Amino acid sequence: MLVHHHFPRLILASSSQYRRELLSRLHLAFECISPDIDESPLLAETPDATALRLAGLKAAAVARQVPDALVIGSDQVATLDGMQIGKPGSHENALEQLRMMRGREVVFHTALCLWDGRIPDSQSVVQIENVRTVVKFRNLPDHELDNYLRIEQPYDCAGSAKNEGLGIALLEKIESTDPTALTGLPLIALCTMLRHAGVNFFTESP
Repeated sequence: MLVHHHFPRLILASSSQYRRELLSRLHLAFECISPDIDESPLLAETPDATALRLAGLKAAAVARQVPDALVIGSDQVATLDGMQIGKPGSHENALEQLRMMRGREVVFHTALCLWDGRIPDSQSVVQIENVRTVVKFRNLPDHELDNYLRIEQPYDCAGSAKNEGLGIALLEKIESTDPTALTGLPLIALCTMLRHAGVNFFTESP
């Protein structure tokens, strides 16, 4: 695989294997640094505001550690009837989530932030965007939901389903401007941001 090694340093402010895999599709050399931030939503904060704030905080936390770099932060909030749905963390919680969501639409807010800290003696340039995805879940019986969870164990995924895996069989419809947003890193929006930052995807660096 051709990998473009380029200046500046590109850093993904995440420990997520899903985001790492998505970013690797762009054939750019990058590093991963996990940000240390409090990801709790604020009182009366809207889901999109939560996602945007946390994406920005993740990028800023890593940008403070590594100056003169492009830092990517991303965060995703899933909502049902406006209520936030977190990562289940266990089989029991995941089953309860899937029961609540079956036959219904769930909105995923996937926020993206690109922090450009290359400009010396000046304020960093920050690009930020929220990509909204609407997912309709199939109305499946308990035993199918339970069997799915035992097979894929998506306990670290908000919404308790891996759409890039067998979880796609739980879904009836996905509506989004970016097919990668639901997995956790909107690559179309990211490519636009990186281009604005001067990254060329189709020219090898010397």
